[in-house]
Amino acid sequence: QVQLVESGGGLVQPGGSLRLSCAASRSIFSLYAMGWSRQAPGKQRELVAQITSGGSTNYADSVKGRFTISTNNAKTTVYLQMNSLKPEDTAVYYCNAQATTGGYWGQGTQVTVSS
Repeated sequence: QVQLVESGGGLVQPGGSLRLSCAASRSIFSLYAMGWSRQAPGKQRELVAQITSGGSTNYADSVKGRFTISTNNAKTTVYLQMNSLKPEDTAVYYCNAQATTGGYWGQGTQVTVSS
């Protein structure tokens, strides 16, 4: 069983930056994508960013140009660099890993953007 653990969340001011990390307990066989989603109170969970095993990336329109997703070479860690943060970015952020054999999800890390 693979465990994903997020870190790096916290309180930041509008316009600030934060880098989230998600570490897998082991390498994942047949991994094809890793990503980040978020859920704010009263809102639907949305996919924020995804990176495939081939290196292609996808971003939600709301974060495009501000967030960057990346992985380490071993694909055991996925990062989300968040710049120019806005109050509407406040949410619990969840990482996930998708393999042909199934999917894995972290338990989330809180990001709060406020003065």
